[in-house]
Amino acid sequence: MEGTAVSCIPTYLTQEQFGQHVERHLSKAKRGFVSTIPLYKIFNYILYFLHTGCQWERLPIDKDKDHPENKEISHWAIYHHFRKWSRDGSLEKVWKYSISAIKEELDLSEINLDGSHTIAKKGGESVAYQGRKKAKTSNVLPITDKNGYILSSTDIVAGNHNDAFNLKPHLQSAFKDIKRMGLDIEGAYFNADSAFDTKDARKTCFNHQVIPNVAENKRNRKREKPGPRRLFDQEVYKHRFSLVD
Repeated sequence: MEGTAVSCIPTYLTQEQFGQHVERHLSKAKRGFVSTIPLYKIFNYILYFLHTGCQWERLPIDKDKDHPENKEISHWAIYHHFRKWSRDGSLEKVWKYSISAIKEELDLSEINLDGSHTIAKKGGESVAYQGRKKAKTSNVLPITDKNGYILSSTDIVAGNHNDAFNLKPHLQSAFKDIKRMGLDIEGAYFNADSAFDTKDARKTCFNHQVIPNVAENKRNRKREKPGPRRLFDQEVYKHRFSLVD
């Protein structure tokens, strides 16, 4: 597992870092199942899973110190914690806290939107066949700041829908979530590709005082509309491909 660094997405936390930044946001068992290893190790295994996308049974779990022939914990127990923390909102609390922790590093002069299809061979929530991927997929639409930090994301959308499916309520919800975290996006450029060039998307941006910098989808127009052309700054648009260093 890789070590953590400032301005990087962590794939490993020390016990001290876990206690300082994460533990208080996670629900803990009050009765019944209790972990045989410290929670920070379980959280690190989950980070590894999310970072690599490996199968749960492929997690590089350490050996039990007292019984080296066995693993210190089963992958099923790690999955149990991941599933519980996902469902009860614990991981969402960790994520929102992490955004507030790097608030001073965010560049909200531009925000970026794009879709991300994930192949789900074994099914799952909101899964459907996606012709372009030739597989069953799920789709989410993350919104990032100029540096690539994720600020918000839509719920999971079945892969058979296009990126603009139900876009208006998704954008409204995402913008409201961002504002509830105390982030000021008023006047920000909103970069998105032509798949998101819809009247509803542009109207939602204007309602939240965000400037739509969306590539024009020429299929939406049968003929040129009179009057000034819509704003589209190609140089600003290129920044949507930024990644966190």
